[in-house]
Amino acid sequence: MKIAYQGEPGAFSEAASRLVSSDASLIPCKSFEEVFASVEQGPAQYGVLPIENSIGGSIHRNYDLLMENHLPIVGEVEVPVVHHLLALPGASLSAIKRVYSHPQALAQCERFLRTLSGVEIIATYDTAGSAKMVQDGKLTDTAAIASARAGEIFGLAPLASSIQDFSDNITRFIVIGRRPLSNDPPDKTTIVFSLPNEPGSLFKALSAFALRGVTLTKLESRPIPGRPWEYLFYVDLAAARDEMPCQRALGNLAEFAPVLRTLGSYKGWKGQPS
Repeated sequence: MKIAYQGEPGAFSEAASRLVSSDASLIPCKSFEEVFASVEQGPAQYGVLPIENSIGGSIHRNYDLLMENHLPIVGEVEVPVVHHLLALPGASLSAIKRVYSHPQALAQCERFLRTLSGVEIIATYDTAGSAKMVQDGKLTDTAAIASARAGEIFGLAPLASSIQDFSDNITRFIVIGRRPLSNDPPDKTTIVFSLPNEPGSLFKALSAFALRGVTLTKLESRPIPGRPWEYLFYVDLAAARDEMPCQRALGNLAEFAPVLRTLGSYKGWKGQPS
């Protein structure tokens, strides 16, 4: 099995990919778009993408890419995220002038970063990639926020550990692919739909599920490009698409939703198998 993920070795997406399959061949990609392309065109069978963090919220670009592409969600995993401030061995916190990391990681460590005076905070494409930038450039006055594994891979030492704002910092990743990830029966479904701009349309849409006892675990709205102030609604349902209540709710929604698409029906994350 080959799995594509965004970032450098040591990224949290790499850790998520290992939870999907511990013996898979992993393909690091520079961007989320490249992950989709790697699965769409090869050589990867699956792609792993962050979709939501318990502190920083949704990763909006990946919601948009799910709509732009036609690769279904076939699974999900959750990864506890522990951030460290990493620098070259021998560097001191007082000498640090810049901190690199991914925007989500910077947001998750906002309280700690506010304690650093006179330090420039610079957003980069990846947490582990930031560690690589420090190592490659031999930047003695620069630190990166990344995982402990990234520090090990790129030879950096922690100046401060567990610097995220909250201890229960978790990122949820989705798995995309053309084939089911496992033979386990699905118990979760992700859909996207649009609604007419009229009173009560969202209430009517949500009622289709409430009246049939289908639980919504996530609701996200995203703008429709080229149509100002119109939105797509992304919803996670705690039910398989083929379950009768879910089928009927989707049938009801299809009667008045101009756009309705199932992005995937899959096994929800229940924790790493023992």
